[in-house]
Amino acid sequence: MTISQTSPAAFVTNQDLDPIHLRRAFGVFPSGVVAVAASVDGRLVGLAASSFTSVSIDPPLVSFSIANTSKTWPDLRRAGHLGVTVLAAHHGAICRRLAGPVEHRFDGVQASVNEEGAVTIDDGLARFDTSIYREVEAGDHTIVLLRLHGVDHPADSGAELGPLVFHRSAFGRLSAE
Repeated sequence: MTISQTSPAAFVTNQDLDPIHLRRAFGVFPSGVVAVAASVDGRLVGLAASSFTSVSIDPPLVSFSIANTSKTWPDLRRAGHLGVTVLAAHHGAICRRLAGPVEHRFDGVQASVNEEGAVTIDDGLARFDTSIYREVEAGDHTIVLLRLHGVDHPADSGAELGPLVFHRSAFGRLSAE
């Protein structure tokens, strides 16, 4: 193995870690996108997150991060159960809608609500019934750990299209090469 020496001058110094530079650097790492949603006080509440990851098999945990400035999270976190849907490549419009005006986030979206109030997108690649396990403050975001109660991974859920991918501030899809 060859390890190259990199000059310290090649790295950006702390003074240059401005938000725009950081966002560009973080954006080179592609991530999947999920919808996190629930029925709260009789209305559907949801958001899109590109920070979803599996955490643990025992206990079964997943996580996502939410900006501390989110206007949706205070309502959504009151739900007993949250639905998490792994969005497919054709869900770009749904993802943009989930980032838009609260009152229109579920317009035209085929979604289901389970008995506990978790809301999932019907043709998602995978759907999870979860509840909040723990919240961890992390700078300007909160890491939300979710305990899994149920999973649905339909074989014909758009898998041929693959997941919706967020990369360099844009939505796309994986390409087999």
